[in-house]
Amino acid sequence: MFTGIIKHTGKILKILKKRKGFELHLDSKIKLSNKNIGTSISINGVCLTLEKIKNKRLFFFISYKTFEITNFKKIQINEKVNIERSLKYGDEIAGHFVQGHIDTVGKITSIKKREKTWTMDIVVDKKYSQFLVNKGSIAINGVSLTIVKVISNQFTLVIIPHTLKLTNIISLKNKDTVNIEFDIVIKYLSKLKK
Repeated sequence: MFTGIIKHTGKILKILKKRKGFELHLDSKIKLSNKNIGTSISINGVCLTLEKIKNKRLFFFISYKTFEITNFKKIQINEKVNIERSLKYGDEIAGHFVQGHIDTVGKITSIKKREKTWTMDIVVDKKYSQFLVNKGSIAINGVSLTIVKVISNQFTLVIIPHTLKLTNIISLKNKDTVNIEFDIVIKYLSKLKK
């Protein structure tokens, strides 16, 4: 479980195809040691297990299923990714509960820069419209954000300078694909309605 409050980023060094999936090699200034091997780390909002650390390089395994439903299949070498350590009991919940289970990907349809703040529109498949709620929480590449407007299957976000400074959102462009995890509370409530 995570909060979506990103304090670290990393750089993709390699993605190697393996027999049962892919091996991700990552460079980051996040402080991790061998005692963290086996722990869950959010990489661009995807909950992955830290498998090893070698020469300050972090190694993660990505299953074929995870690779297919996330933006990892479009990610490039040297691209910046958001990193978050899993929650510990007693940690502050400043964002919202993020599981690291990506529901789908969205496509950026518009980015407007007003002074130091960005307004971003993202579209998802129409079957996910039920999870889009005005003033509801959503995780984009693992970043906890608030939806400010919904029109059918498109939603608008306002990203403040502090978030832009600490995350890879600042490097996103129009038509880019982002990982999306809908708010767990909205998903459960939607299930109860059926």
